[in-house]
Amino acid sequence: MKIKNYFKSKLVLFIIQILILSSLMSIFHYNSQIEFTNSISEERKLIIQLLSNYIMYNNSFGFIYVYITWILVSLIPIFIFKDFKKAYSMNLLAFFFPNFFFYVFYYRYSETDFNALFPSLIIKTIILGITIVIISIGLSLILKFFKRFRKETKEDNLKQIELQSKITCQNCGTEFNSVPKYCYNCNNLLINELGEHIGYKK
Repeated sequence: MKIKNYFKSKLVLFIIQILILSSLMSIFHYNSQIEFTNSISEERKLIIQLLSNYIMYNNSFGFIYVYITWILVSLIPIFIFKDFKKAYSMNLLAFFFPNFFFYVFYYRYSETDFNALFPSLIIKTIILGITIVIISIGLSLILKFFKRFRKETKEDNLKQIELQSKITCQNCGTEFNSVPKYCYNCNNLLINELGEHIGYKK
């Protein structure tokens, strides 16, 4: 129980999601190639480029990579939280921070490039954000539906088992929650709905 609550912590989930994104970025050697025309230090370029790799793309491979990776990390809160609101809020939180720092740093240290690319960047950000929200809500509701369906099916099965084990004496009307051969009240030989003797074995 404590482990489950630990993983429900937003900070822990955020770290896990970022670590997964970073690992996938390293495995696939993904680079979104942000343009820099201003003279800025290599360290700042590296930071901006790293942040860009989490959220931006310039070609079809980049588009597929960014969307698939974000869909994958979005599944974590969906399976952990039962409430779709918590799932999509957690995913938006994870999506917000790389975007926030990318826009802030890119504007601060390369304003000319930022202003030129801003319309394209913000459209990509909005579309990806909306996609994450739709997937988070949609999959959470589907998962909730299946859980409810399984629960109702299990309850129906238990009710059927309970009804099958409930016997009424045809002679005196005594009800049993077990399957005795004789009625303990009137010693009548019990039979089921098919007219078969209960407890009778061939």
